[in-house]
Amino acid sequence: MDNEIYSDFSQKNLKSRRTDQAVITAAGLFLERGIEEVKMTDIADASGVGVATLYRYFCTKSRMVTEVMTYLWNEITELFSGVFDSPEFMGQTGLKQIGDMMRMFIVLYKAHGGFMRLVAEFDRFILHEGIPKEDLWKYEQSIINFYPVLERAYLKGLEDGSVKKCDNFRLFYLSYAHALLEMCKKFVGGEILPSDDFTNAESELQTLIDTALAFLKA
Repeated sequence: MDNEIYSDFSQKNLKSRRTDQAVITAAGLFLERGIEEVKMTDIADASGVGVATLYRYFCTKSRMVTEVMTYLWNEITELFSGVFDSPEFMGQTGLKQIGDMMRMFIVLYKAHGGFMRLVAEFDRFILHEGIPKEDLWKYEQSIINFYPVLERAYLKGLEDGSVKKCDNFRLFYLSYAHALLEMCKKFVGGEILPSDDFTNAESELQTLIDTALAFLKA
């Protein structure tokens, strides 16, 4: 019995190592070339995991891509972890905390433009491939969720008098989070219309943030 348990554990570990390696390799390829340009055979060749094995583990490219995007969002979240619990951050007024959190979208745009382009491509990929919502649960959970920390800052702001009461704070959060994320994706996608001029993209993002803070300021 012990040998059977050990054998089963070893197989699971082997699968985990192979899938992790494939996901990490695919992430690099997608960031470099985009989702559509990378085939499962490309991932197999680059990762050293056979293409038949990839299909056995992931079944379809759509599932592979979803796993990769979930992994990348988790990596981005890890970069920001701890910042909002630091003594420096916690010592600020509620309004200042909210402003700092919203400016993280500027960090995403400036420092992680390739990832933002990939997020935009994945949105289109979801629609084109008809990926059902139930297959995106893990992906949705991986996307940076500032709301709990933002709500904490909002409640502190009510206490310290830096923010005014908002009738529906969650609606406020969703409205500005969606707007800022979509602006980031638009800017990294490049200018399209003759009137487009993204040289002031960071200022546009900051203007939206300033508008949000002006709305909340007591």
